[in-house]
Amino acid sequence: MNWDEISEALFGGVDVYGQILALVSNSVWAGAILGLVGGLIGVFVMQRDMAFAVHGISELSFAGAAAFLLIGWDVVTGSIVGSLIAAALIGWLGARARERNSIIGVLMPFGLGLGILFLALYQGRSANRFSLLTGQIVSVPSGQLGMLIVISALVLVALLMIWRPLRFDSLDPQSAAARGVPNTVVSLGFMLLLGLIVAVAVHIIGALLVMALLVTPAAAAMRIATGPIAVPVLAAVFGFVSAVGGILMAIAGTLPVSPYITTISFLIYLVCRIVGGRRGRVTRRREAARAAVAAA
Repeated sequence: MNWDEISEALFGGVDVYGQILALVSNSVWAGAILGLVGGLIGVFVMQRDMAFAVHGISELSFAGAAAFLLIGWDVVTGSIVGSLIAAALIGWLGARARERNSIIGVLMPFGLGLGILFLALYQGRSANRFSLLTGQIVSVPSGQLGMLIVISALVLVALLMIWRPLRFDSLDPQSAAARGVPNTVVSLGFMLLLGLIVAVAVHIIGALLVMALLVTPAAAAMRIATGPIAVPVLAAVFGFVSAVGGILMAIAGTLPVSPYITTISFLIYLVCRIVGGRRGRVTRRREAARAAVAAA
């Protein structure tokens, strides 16, 4: 590949950028919604040490979508069914971290194997099969956008309703249980909400890339902030920037949108990690200096 071909791949659509943007306006809205809600719920994913669970749910969601694609039913519904089954199993059986990781480790290859089997049996367009793994964010029809908005709104409202007990249970489950917080109910409810948002995320950005919007923004935010408001707000902003920024950059050329989203998300995390590391070193030096002065 020469430089002209690289330039065409990156900037070949600049001349008709406005026209392309008008055509993919649904995709921009879908990316914005997923980025915001994914960033918020991702905070609890990180606090509960469940990044592995996101990937496990996405594999079962992929299997459900592939099964419904094979039999000619709605793919989004299949994705939701698969996600909810996985989320319910993980939330019900995986009360402790060791059990949860074992269950996820069992479900992941099973779901991926089923999905590959269903796709191998599917005789339709190959693009439909490929989109389940890498998403189809540049071609979101109005009906799917409406479903995404409804599901995201339900997840957001439910998340806000259980925010305080969920946060308490995520940070200190033993104390939460002692104070009367129903850990199992909270865990199962959170897993079902996570399953719903993973399902729509899988259909938009693909089963292989869902963690870029549900894990990385929150992980980045937690590197530079600690407050109960600052972390969720930053995570939502980072998710929004990754998704919308990736789409806006991708339509300037001919490359797929997914690498842009994952790259922006990773760069944000990298910058936050560097900033957080420097801030931590400065804080440690100040504490050491204060300790030395106090000792003198």
